[in-house]
Amino acid sequence: MTTTAWNQILNSLEKSLNPAMFTVWIKPLKGVVDGNRIRITAPNDFVANWVRDRLLSSICDAARQVLSTEPVIDIAVLGDRPAQAVRRKTKIKPAPAAAPRQAGLPIVQVPKASTVNWRFSFDDFVVGPSNELACAASKSLCADCMHSDHLFLSSAPGLGKTHLLQSIGRDLSRKANRKNINVACLSAEQFANRLVMAIRANSMNQFKTQFRETVDVLLLEDIHFFQGKEKMQNELLCTLNALRERGCRVVLTSPYLPRELNGIDSQLVSRFCSGFLANIERPDLQTRRLIVQEKARKLQVDVPVEVSDLLAERITTDIRQLESCLNNLVLKARLLNRAVTMDLAWDVLENYAAANASPDFRHIIDFVCKSYDLSEDQLVSKSRKRQIVLARNTAFYLARKHTDLSLKAIGDKLGRRHSTVLKGITNLEREISSKTPLGRQISQTVDRLTA
Repeated sequence: MTTTAWNQILNSLEKSLNPAMFTVWIKPLKGVVDGNRIRITAPNDFVANWVRDRLLSSICDAARQVLSTEPVIDIAVLGDRPAQAVRRKTKIKPAPAAAPRQAGLPIVQVPKASTVNWRFSFDDFVVGPSNELACAASKSLCADCMHSDHLFLSSAPGLGKTHLLQSIGRDLSRKANRKNINVACLSAEQFANRLVMAIRANSMNQFKTQFRETVDVLLLEDIHFFQGKEKMQNELLCTLNALRERGCRVVLTSPYLPRELNGIDSQLVSRFCSGFLANIERPDLQTRRLIVQEKARKLQVDVPVEVSDLLAERITTDIRQLESCLNNLVLKARLLNRAVTMDLAWDVLENYAAANASPDFRHIIDFVCKSYDLSEDQLVSKSRKRQIVLARNTAFYLARKHTDLSLKAIGDKLGRRHSTVLKGITNLEREISSKTPLGRQISQTVDRLTA
Protein backbone atom coordinates (compact mmCIF):
# COMPACT_ATOMS: atom_id res chain seq x y z
CA MET A 1 0.00 0.00 0.00
CA THR A 2 2.80 2.43 0.90
CA THR A 3 4.50 2.03 -2.47
CA THR A 4 1.21 2.21 -4.36
CA ALA A 5 0.12 5.36 -2.50
CA TRP A 6 3.41 7.14 -3.13
CA ASN A 7 3.30 6.20 -6.84
CA GLN A 8 -0.23 7.59 -7.05
CA ILE A 9 0.97 10.84 -5.46
CA LEU A 10 3.79 11.00 -8.01
CA ASN A 11 1.35 10.42 -10.86
CA SER A 12 -0.84 13.26 -9.60
CA LEU A 13 2.16 15.60 -9.29
CA GLU A 14 3.37 14.70 -12.77
CA LYS A 15 0.03 15.81 -14.17
CA SER A 16 -0.22 19.02 -12.15
CA LEU A 17 3.37 20.32 -12.47
CA ASN A 18 5.22 21.30 -15.62
CA PRO A 19 7.49 18.49 -16.90
CA ALA A 20 10.77 20.28 -16.11
CA MET A 21 9.70 21.02 -12.54
CA PHE A 22 8.62 17.42 -11.97
CA THR A 23 11.78 15.91 -13.49
CA VAL A 24 14.25 18.15 -11.67
CA TRP A 25 12.67 18.38 -8.21
CA ILE A 26 10.10 15.63 -7.66
CA LYS A 27 11.56 12.65 -9.49
CA PRO A 28 14.73 12.46 -7.31
CA LEU A 29 12.59 12.18 -4.15
CA LYS A 30 11.86 8.87 -2.41
CA GLY A 31 8.63 8.52 -0.46
CA VAL A 32 7.14 6.15 2.13
CA VAL A 33 3.48 6.45 3.13
CA ASP A 34 2.28 5.22 6.55
CA GLY A 35 -1.36 6.10 7.18
CA ASN A 36 -1.58 9.86 6.77
CA ARG A 37 2.16 10.35 7.38
CA ILE A 38 4.52 10.65 4.39
CA ARG A 39 8.29 10.47 4.84
CA ILE A 40 10.10 12.01 1.88
CA THR A 41 13.86 11.56 1.38
CA ALA A 42 15.77 14.09 -0.76
CA PRO A 43 19.24 13.46 -2.23
CA ASN A 44 20.78 16.52 -0.54
CA ASP A 45 20.03 19.54 1.65
CA PHE A 46 19.58 21.90 -1.26
CA VAL A 47 16.79 19.81 -2.82
CA ALA A 48 15.16 19.27 0.57
CA ASN A 49 15.06 23.01 1.31
CA TRP A 50 13.87 23.91 -2.18
CA VAL A 51 11.03 21.38 -2.07
CA ARG A 52 10.10 22.40 1.47
CA ASP A 53 9.92 26.09 0.53
CA ARG A 54 8.21 25.86 -2.86
CA LEU A 55 6.54 22.52 -3.54
CA LEU A 56 5.06 21.33 -0.25
CA SER A 57 1.66 22.83 -1.05
CA SER A 58 1.55 20.92 -4.34
CA ILE A 59 2.66 17.70 -2.64
CA CYS A 60 0.06 18.23 0.09
CA ASP A 61 -2.73 18.72 -2.46
CA ALA A 62 -1.74 15.56 -4.35
CA ALA A 63 -1.45 13.54 -1.13
CA ARG A 64 -4.84 14.79 0.11
CA GLN A 65 -6.48 13.56 -3.09
CA VAL A 66 -4.87 10.12 -2.82
CA LEU A 67 -5.23 9.58 0.96
CA SER A 68 -8.56 11.39 1.42
CA THR A 69 -7.21 12.94 4.63
CA GLU A 70 -4.95 15.76 5.74
CA PRO A 71 -1.35 14.54 5.32
CA VAL A 72 1.61 15.08 7.63
CA ILE A 73 4.85 15.28 5.64
CA ASP A 74 8.39 14.73 6.94
CA ILE A 75 11.32 15.75 4.73
CA ALA A 76 14.70 14.17 5.42
CA VAL A 77 18.00 14.15 3.57
CA LEU A 78 19.45 10.85 2.43
CA GLY A 79 21.81 9.58 5.14
CA ASP A 80 20.39 11.72 7.97
CA ARG A 81 20.13 10.07 11.39
CA PRO A 82 16.53 9.49 12.55
CA ALA A 83 16.81 12.25 15.18
CA GLN A 84 17.76 14.76 12.51
CA ALA A 85 14.88 13.67 10.35
CA VAL A 86 12.43 14.27 13.19
CA ARG A 87 13.68 17.82 13.65
CA ARG A 88 13.08 18.47 9.95
CA LYS A 89 9.45 17.40 10.23
CA THR A 90 7.02 19.88 8.76
CA LYS A 91 3.28 19.64 9.18
CA ILE A 92 1.54 21.06 6.16
CA LYS A 93 -1.49 23.26 6.36
CA PRO A 94 -3.29 24.53 3.29
CA ALA A 95 -1.67 27.81 2.27
CA PRO A 96 -1.18 29.87 -0.84
CA ALA A 97 1.74 28.78 -2.94
CA ALA A 98 4.89 30.83 -2.51
CA ALA A 99 5.58 33.43 -5.14
CA PRO A 100 7.85 31.94 -7.85
CA ARG A 101 11.43 33.15 -7.86
CA GLN A 102 14.65 32.17 -9.56
CA ALA A 103 16.28 29.20 -7.88
CA GLY A 104 19.18 26.89 -8.47
CA LEU A 105 19.10 23.24 -9.45
CA PRO A 106 20.16 20.17 -7.47
CA ILE A 107 23.64 18.78 -7.85
CA VAL A 108 23.62 15.32 -9.40
CA GLN A 109 26.29 13.04 -8.02
CA VAL A 110 28.92 11.67 -10.39
CA PRO A 111 27.94 8.01 -10.98
CA LYS A 112 30.18 5.35 -9.54
CA ALA A 113 31.43 2.59 -11.84
CA SER A 114 29.04 0.16 -10.21
CA THR A 115 26.05 2.25 -11.31
CA VAL A 116 27.14 2.84 -14.92
CA ASN A 117 25.36 0.67 -17.45
CA TRP A 118 28.26 -0.25 -19.72
CA ARG A 119 26.75 -1.03 -23.12
CA PHE A 120 29.90 -2.12 -24.95
CA SER A 121 33.10 -4.07 -24.37
CA PHE A 122 36.36 -4.81 -26.17
CA ASP A 123 35.10 -8.34 -26.82
CA ASP A 124 32.48 -7.15 -29.31
CA PHE A 125 34.64 -4.48 -31.00
CA VAL A 126 35.60 -5.60 -34.51
CA VAL A 127 39.18 -4.54 -35.25
CA GLY A 128 40.39 -3.57 -38.72
CA PRO A 129 43.03 -1.32 -40.31
CA SER A 130 40.87 1.76 -39.76
CA ASN A 131 40.55 1.40 -35.97
CA GLU A 132 43.45 -0.85 -34.99
CA LEU A 133 45.55 1.93 -33.48
CA ALA A 134 42.64 3.42 -31.51
CA CYS A 135 41.71 0.02 -30.11
CA ALA A 136 45.31 -0.79 -29.17
CA ALA A 137 45.69 2.57 -27.43
CA SER A 138 42.44 2.05 -25.52
CA LYS A 139 43.53 -1.38 -24.30
CA SER A 140 46.99 -0.05 -23.39
CA LEU A 141 45.40 2.70 -21.29
CA CYS A 142 43.46 0.04 -19.37
CA ALA A 143 46.56 -2.13 -18.94
CA ASP A 144 48.54 0.87 -17.65
CA CYS A 145 51.26 0.26 -20.24
CA MET A 146 50.81 3.48 -22.21
CA HIS A 147 53.17 6.36 -21.46
CA SER A 148 50.24 8.79 -21.18
CA ASP A 149 47.18 8.73 -18.92
CA HIS A 150 45.24 10.86 -21.42
CA LEU A 151 43.70 9.55 -24.66
CA PHE A 152 41.91 11.56 -27.36
CA LEU A 153 39.69 9.54 -29.75
CA SER A 154 38.50 11.17 -32.96
CA SER A 155 36.32 9.93 -35.81
CA ALA A 156 33.29 10.75 -37.86
CA PRO A 157 29.98 9.83 -36.17
CA GLY A 158 29.15 6.15 -35.93
CA LEU A 159 32.65 4.71 -36.27
CA GLY A 160 33.29 3.45 -32.73
CA LYS A 161 34.38 6.29 -30.41
CA THR A 162 31.61 5.59 -27.91
CA HIS A 163 32.18 1.84 -28.17
CA LEU A 164 35.84 2.22 -27.20
CA LEU A 165 35.05 4.77 -24.49
CA GLN A 166 32.52 2.42 -22.89
CA SER A 167 34.89 -0.52 -23.27
CA ILE A 168 37.58 1.38 -21.38
CA GLY A 169 35.14 2.16 -18.56
CA ARG A 170 33.97 -1.43 -18.34
CA ASP A 171 37.51 -2.82 -18.37
CA LEU A 172 38.88 -0.42 -15.75
CA SER A 173 35.91 -1.08 -13.49
CA ARG A 174 36.36 -4.84 -13.79
CA LYS A 175 40.10 -4.73 -13.15
CA ALA A 176 39.98 -2.14 -10.34
CA ASN A 177 42.11 -3.15 -7.38
CA ARG A 178 39.85 -1.27 -4.99
CA LYS A 179 36.14 -1.74 -4.57
CA ASN A 180 34.75 1.70 -5.31
CA ILE A 181 36.77 3.14 -8.19
CA ASN A 182 34.94 6.26 -9.36
CA VAL A 183 34.45 6.36 -13.13
CA ALA A 184 32.66 9.45 -14.44
CA CYS A 185 31.29 8.71 -17.91
CA LEU A 186 29.30 11.58 -19.42
CA SER A 187 28.99 13.87 -22.40
CA ALA A 188 30.43 17.38 -22.53
CA GLU A 189 26.89 18.73 -22.49
CA GLN A 190 26.12 16.83 -19.27
CA PHE A 191 29.32 18.18 -17.71
CA ALA A 192 28.29 21.70 -18.71
CA ASN A 193 24.76 21.22 -17.32
CA ARG A 194 26.13 20.07 -13.97
CA LEU A 195 28.45 23.06 -13.92
CA VAL A 196 25.50 25.42 -14.53
CA MET A 197 23.47 23.70 -11.79
CA ALA A 198 26.38 24.08 -9.36
CA ILE A 199 26.72 27.78 -10.11
CA ARG A 200 22.99 28.40 -9.64
CA ALA A 201 22.93 26.37 -6.44
CA ASN A 202 26.03 28.13 -5.10
CA SER A 203 27.64 24.68 -4.82
CA MET A 204 30.83 25.06 -6.86
CA ASN A 205 32.96 23.64 -4.06
CA GLN A 206 30.93 20.44 -4.21
CA PHE A 207 31.23 20.34 -8.01
CA LYS A 208 35.00 20.81 -7.88
CA THR A 209 35.36 18.15 -5.21
CA GLN A 210 33.37 15.68 -7.31
CA PHE A 211 35.32 16.11 -10.53
CA ARG A 212 38.78 17.11 -9.30
CA GLU A 213 39.22 15.10 -6.10
CA THR A 214 36.73 12.20 -6.24
CA VAL A 215 36.86 11.05 -9.87
CA ASP A 216 39.50 8.41 -10.68
CA VAL A 217 38.67 8.07 -14.38
CA LEU A 218 37.00 10.74 -16.53
CA LEU A 219 35.41 9.59 -19.79
CA LEU A 220 34.11 12.69 -21.57
CA GLU A 221 32.37 12.55 -24.96
CA ASP A 222 31.93 15.21 -27.65
CA ILE A 223 34.24 17.86 -26.22
CA HIS A 224 33.60 20.08 -29.26
CA PHE A 225 30.47 21.11 -27.33
CA PHE A 226 32.72 23.54 -25.41
CA GLN A 227 33.51 25.59 -28.54
CA GLY A 228 32.83 29.24 -27.80
CA LYS A 229 31.98 28.62 -24.11
CA GLU A 230 34.86 30.44 -22.43
CA LYS A 231 33.87 30.07 -18.75
CA MET A 232 33.12 26.37 -19.14
CA GLN A 233 36.44 25.87 -20.91
CA ASN A 234 38.25 27.37 -17.94
CA GLU A 235 36.55 24.98 -15.51
CA LEU A 236 37.28 22.01 -17.78
CA LEU A 237 40.94 23.01 -18.05
CA CYS A 238 41.25 23.27 -14.27
CA THR A 239 39.56 19.87 -13.92
CA LEU A 240 41.88 18.21 -16.46
CA ASN A 241 44.94 19.76 -14.80
CA ALA A 242 43.82 18.55 -11.37
CA LEU A 243 43.20 15.02 -12.65
CA ARG A 244 46.58 14.98 -14.37
CA GLU A 245 48.29 16.01 -11.11
CA ARG A 246 46.60 13.07 -9.39
CA GLY A 247 47.62 10.64 -12.15
CA CYS A 248 44.02 9.91 -13.14
CA ARG A 249 43.07 8.52 -16.54
CA VAL A 250 41.17 10.77 -18.93
CA VAL A 251 39.60 9.82 -22.28
CA LEU A 252 38.10 12.50 -24.53
CA THR A 253 36.21 12.04 -27.80
CA SER A 254 35.17 14.31 -30.66
CA PRO A 255 34.50 14.12 -34.40
CA TYR A 256 37.25 16.75 -34.69
CA LEU A 257 40.94 16.65 -33.89
CA PRO A 258 42.08 19.28 -31.37
CA ARG A 259 43.65 21.45 -34.10
CA GLU A 260 40.31 21.49 -35.96
CA LEU A 261 38.32 22.92 -33.05
CA ASN A 262 37.21 26.55 -33.23
CA GLY A 263 36.60 28.86 -30.28
CA ILE A 264 38.67 26.75 -27.87
CA ASP A 265 41.32 28.35 -25.65
CA SER A 266 44.86 27.52 -26.76
CA GLN A 267 45.76 26.15 -23.31
CA LEU A 268 42.84 23.72 -23.47
CA VAL A 269 43.80 22.65 -27.01
CA SER A 270 47.32 22.07 -25.71
CA ARG A 271 45.92 19.93 -22.90
CA PHE A 272 43.86 17.91 -25.40
CA CYS A 273 47.03 17.32 -27.41
CA SER A 274 49.11 16.35 -24.37
CA GLY A 275 47.90 12.76 -24.46
CA PHE A 276 47.82 10.15 -27.20
CA LEU A 277 45.73 11.09 -30.26
CA ALA A 278 44.04 8.25 -32.14
CA ASN A 279 41.91 8.83 -35.23
CA ILE A 280 39.39 6.23 -36.40
CA GLU A 281 38.85 6.21 -40.16
CA ARG A 282 36.02 4.69 -42.16
CA PRO A 283 36.30 0.89 -42.08
CA ASP A 284 37.34 -0.94 -45.21
CA LEU A 285 35.09 -3.46 -46.96
CA GLN A 286 36.53 -6.48 -45.16
CA THR A 287 36.06 -4.89 -41.73
CA ARG A 288 32.46 -4.00 -42.58
CA ARG A 289 31.85 -7.61 -43.61
CA LEU A 290 33.24 -8.81 -40.28
CA ILE A 291 31.03 -6.34 -38.41
CA VAL A 292 27.91 -7.66 -40.16
CA GLN A 293 28.91 -11.26 -39.49
CA GLU A 294 29.65 -10.56 -35.80
CA LYS A 295 26.35 -8.74 -35.37
CA ALA A 296 24.47 -11.58 -37.08
CA ARG A 297 26.15 -14.07 -34.73
CA LYS A 298 24.97 -12.08 -31.72
CA LEU A 299 21.45 -11.92 -33.14
CA GLN A 300 21.62 -15.69 -33.62
CA VAL A 301 20.51 -15.49 -37.23
CA ASP A 302 21.89 -17.04 -40.41
CA VAL A 303 22.82 -14.27 -42.84
CA PRO A 304 24.00 -15.52 -46.25
CA VAL A 305 27.45 -14.34 -47.36
CA GLU A 306 26.00 -12.49 -50.34
CA VAL A 307 23.67 -10.54 -48.03
CA SER A 308 26.45 -9.50 -45.64
CA ASP A 309 28.55 -8.50 -48.65
CA LEU A 310 25.68 -6.42 -50.02
CA LEU A 311 25.17 -4.53 -46.76
CA ALA A 312 28.92 -3.97 -46.34
CA GLU A 313 29.26 -2.66 -49.90
CA ARG A 314 26.28 -0.33 -49.78
CA ILE A 315 26.66 1.23 -46.30
CA THR A 316 30.20 2.51 -45.99
CA THR A 317 30.29 5.61 -43.80
CA ASP A 318 28.50 4.81 -40.55
CA ILE A 319 28.74 1.57 -38.57
CA ARG A 320 25.64 2.46 -36.56
CA GLN A 321 23.70 2.67 -39.82
CA LEU A 322 25.15 -0.66 -40.92
CA GLU A 323 24.11 -2.37 -37.69
CA SER A 324 20.71 -0.67 -37.78
CA CYS A 325 20.14 -1.94 -41.31
CA LEU A 326 20.97 -5.50 -40.26
CA ASN A 327 18.73 -5.22 -37.19
CA ASN A 328 15.82 -4.08 -39.35
CA LEU A 329 16.49 -6.81 -41.89
CA VAL A 330 16.46 -9.52 -39.21
CA LEU A 331 13.34 -8.07 -37.55
CA LYS A 332 11.48 -7.91 -40.85
CA ALA A 333 12.42 -11.50 -41.66
CA ARG A 334 11.18 -12.69 -38.26
CA LEU A 335 7.94 -10.73 -38.46
CA LEU A 336 7.24 -12.19 -41.89
CA ASN A 337 8.47 -15.62 -40.77
CA ARG A 338 10.91 -15.70 -43.67
CA ALA A 339 14.61 -16.38 -44.12
CA VAL A 340 17.06 -13.53 -44.66
CA THR A 341 17.41 -13.22 -48.44
CA MET A 342 18.86 -10.84 -51.02
CA ASP A 343 15.37 -9.65 -52.03
CA LEU A 344 14.53 -8.81 -48.44
CA ALA A 345 17.90 -7.09 -48.01
CA TRP A 346 17.33 -4.88 -51.05
CA ASP A 347 13.92 -3.87 -49.68
CA VAL A 348 15.42 -2.79 -46.35
CA LEU A 349 18.38 -1.08 -48.01
CA GLU A 350 16.03 1.38 -49.71
CA ASN A 351 15.81 3.15 -46.35
CA TYR A 352 19.58 3.40 -45.97
CA ALA A 353 21.61 3.12 -49.16
CA ALA A 354 20.78 6.47 -50.73
CA ALA A 355 22.35 8.40 -47.87
CA ASN A 356 25.17 5.98 -47.18
CA ALA A 357 26.42 4.67 -50.53
CA SER A 358 29.46 6.96 -50.90
CA PRO A 359 32.58 4.80 -51.26
CA ASP A 360 35.45 5.26 -48.83
CA PHE A 361 39.09 5.75 -49.82
CA ARG A 362 39.94 2.06 -49.45
CA HIS A 363 37.04 1.10 -51.71
CA ILE A 364 38.15 3.69 -54.29
CA ILE A 365 41.71 2.32 -54.41
CA ASP A 366 40.46 -1.25 -54.80
CA PHE A 367 38.10 -0.13 -57.58
CA VAL A 368 40.78 1.81 -59.48
CA CYS A 369 43.29 -1.04 -59.27
CA LYS A 370 40.70 -3.50 -60.55
CA SER A 371 39.49 -1.16 -63.33
CA TYR A 372 43.01 -0.49 -64.66
CA ASP A 373 44.36 -3.98 -63.92
CA LEU A 374 47.08 -2.70 -61.59
CA SER A 375 48.40 -3.60 -58.18
CA GLU A 376 48.33 -1.04 -55.38
CA ASP A 377 52.15 -0.98 -55.42
CA GLN A 378 52.07 0.04 -59.08
CA LEU A 379 49.50 2.74 -58.34
CA VAL A 380 51.66 4.44 -55.71
CA SER A 381 54.95 3.83 -57.53
CA LYS A 382 57.10 6.51 -59.18
CA SER A 383 56.18 5.17 -62.63
CA ARG A 384 55.20 7.71 -65.28
CA LYS A 385 53.64 5.18 -67.64
CA ARG A 386 50.53 6.66 -69.22
CA GLN A 387 48.16 3.96 -67.94
CA ILE A 388 49.45 4.23 -64.36
CA VAL A 389 49.31 8.05 -64.38
CA LEU A 390 45.72 7.87 -65.67
CA ALA A 391 44.77 5.40 -62.93
CA ARG A 392 46.44 7.60 -60.32
CA ASN A 393 44.58 10.69 -61.54
CA THR A 394 41.34 8.72 -61.44
CA ALA A 395 42.03 7.81 -57.83
CA PHE A 396 42.70 11.50 -57.04
CA TYR A 397 39.46 12.52 -58.73
CA LEU A 398 37.27 9.90 -57.06
CA ALA A 399 38.76 10.47 -53.61
CA ARG A 400 38.11 14.20 -53.89
CA LYS A 401 34.55 13.61 -55.12
CA HIS A 402 33.42 10.91 -52.71
CA THR A 403 35.37 11.50 -49.47
CA ASP A 404 35.96 14.48 -47.21
CA LEU A 405 39.73 14.16 -47.51
CA SER A 406 41.69 17.30 -48.33
CA LEU A 407 43.98 17.44 -51.37
CA LYS A 408 46.98 17.17 -49.05
CA ALA A 409 45.51 14.13 -47.27
CA ILE A 410 44.84 12.41 -50.61
CA GLY A 411 48.39 13.15 -51.73
CA ASP A 412 49.83 11.83 -48.47
CA LYS A 413 47.98 8.54 -48.87
CA LEU A 414 49.31 8.06 -52.42
CA GLY A 415 52.78 9.48 -51.88
CA ARG A 416 52.23 12.66 -53.90
CA ARG A 417 52.33 16.40 -53.26
CA HIS A 418 49.23 18.59 -52.95
CA SER A 419 50.05 20.28 -56.27
CA THR A 420 50.35 16.93 -58.06
CA VAL A 421 46.89 15.87 -56.84
CA LEU A 422 45.35 19.15 -58.00
CA LYS A 423 47.02 18.91 -61.41
CA GLY A 424 45.89 15.29 -61.87
CA ILE A 425 42.27 16.12 -61.03
CA THR A 426 42.31 19.12 -63.38
CA ASN A 427 43.69 17.02 -66.27
CA LEU A 428 41.09 14.31 -65.72
CA GLU A 429 38.20 16.78 -65.57
CA ARG A 430 39.44 18.37 -68.80
CA GLU A 431 39.39 14.99 -70.56
CA ILE A 432 35.88 14.20 -69.29
CA SER A 433 34.44 17.60 -70.23
CA SER A 434 35.99 17.53 -73.73
CA LYS A 435 34.19 14.21 -74.42
CA THR A 436 37.12 12.74 -76.29
CA PRO A 437 37.20 8.93 -76.67
CA LEU A 438 39.50 8.81 -73.66
CA GLY A 439 37.20 11.22 -71.79
CA ARG A 440 34.16 9.04 -72.45
CA GLN A 441 36.09 5.97 -71.32
CA ILE A 442 37.11 7.70 -68.08
CA SER A 443 33.52 8.90 -67.53
CA GLN A 444 32.19 5.36 -67.90
CA THR A 445 34.83 4.09 -65.49
CA VAL A 446 34.13 6.58 -62.72
CA ASP A 447 30.35 6.10 -63.09
CA ARG A 448 30.74 2.36 -62.43
CA LEU A 449 32.04 3.06 -58.93
CA THR A 450 28.58 3.99 -57.60
CA ALA A 451 26.49 2.03 -60.10
